[in-house]
Amino acid sequence: MERYLQTKKRYEALGVNVEAEVQRLATVPISIHCWQGDDINGFETAEESLSGGIQVTGNSPGRARNPEELMADFKKAISYIPGKKRLSLHAIYATNNNENVDRDQLKTEHFADWITFAKENNIGLDFNPTFFSHPRMKDGLTLSSPDEGVRQFWIRHGIASREIAAGFAKALGEPVINNIWIPDGFKDVPADRLGPRLRLKDSLDQIYAKKFEGVIDCVESKVFGVGLESYTVGSSEFYLAYAATNPGVYNLLDNGHYHPTEMVSDKISSLLAYFDKLPLHVTRPVRWDSDHVVALDDELKEICKEIYRNDALNKVLIGLDFFDASINRVAAWVIGTRNVQKALLYAALQPHKQLRELQDKGDFTRLFMLQEELKSMPFGDIWDYYCETQCVPAGAEWYDSVTEYEKSVLLKRG
Repeated sequence: MERYLQTKKRYEALGVNVEAEVQRLATVPISIHCWQGDDINGFETAEESLSGGIQVTGNSPGRARNPEELMADFKKAISYIPGKKRLSLHAIYATNNNENVDRDQLKTEHFADWITFAKENNIGLDFNPTFFSHPRMKDGLTLSSPDEGVRQFWIRHGIASREIAAGFAKALGEPVINNIWIPDGFKDVPADRLGPRLRLKDSLDQIYAKKFEGVIDCVESKVFGVGLESYTVGSSEFYLAYAATNPGVYNLLDNGHYHPTEMVSDKISSLLAYFDKLPLHVTRPVRWDSDHVVALDDELKEICKEIYRNDALNKVLIGLDFFDASINRVAAWVIGTRNVQKALLYAALQPHKQLRELQDKGDFTRLFMLQEELKSMPFGDIWDYYCETQCVPAGAEWYDSVTEYEKSVLLKRG
């Protein structure tokens, strides 16, 4: 407490209301993806290998094999994560599908266990239709397929997913994100770039024809994927234009889905100028969309500073998207989510008003000096205090419990 009080005074001298920021951070929800726990296998009975330009690498033992194990692992992880949490599901995680209906026939009732889980653990839910790892992908295409039967199957799946999200919203009494990402594209230079995009546009128009209460609709672009290196149908330009011309549809930014020299932190303010909501998927690309566990790096800090300096905590919807099977999967959840919250706290403790005034005055020397001095401020003391107020471990002591969980639970799964 003494270190916290001393550090608190230093930040307050810069005009930062530390206690208010700590309390506010506790209300910022982070949507944590379920698929880190089982390597995006899901619970469909059909044995369909992972496809769609997605790879999960590593062979750490203890992957969740069923809903009970995945729920137990997730519950273990969030016990070490401060703040408000949400759980993001993919359509392949239906738990009540005894009749084995296909994806285009899924309903909210097939996810009843997740609704119960969310209520019991006081977390929100978000949803994602699963446009990959399925035999109805033809030549790697779904919503842009020239095969009308294939395309209509995936359109029905997109509509069903929005209905499921609406069911979540009704059951939990709060809005639910429904995010569309498709892997459609070509390995080599295509003969026709426009045709697939016109088919995708028509597919989206059909999916979004009906409005659903409580559903926040999003589309997510990607620059390329494994096996579709030359052309991606759902590009950044395509989805940005689609969202801009279709009210109620938002453009989700995944910071792994751009060229390595592009920074999502630089895109946030542009979209905030036009949209009242901005959904994010926070990951860590290493040379490409490799979805490494989120680290507390400069770009993560800059993303979070953009959220705070633009007073956009109520506009930016923060979600995570990484999958790593080379390390303990429960620890990956904890490390990645805590790093996002650390970056948010780091951003909350910046004297944004003072920094903005220096920029507007043209006092760039003092601005640069202060920005550099802030980097060595001991914000870790405030983080420790925040964790204590949230009744979770402040330092690395949570790790001993996770390793014990690995020995007593994960290693026994075979």
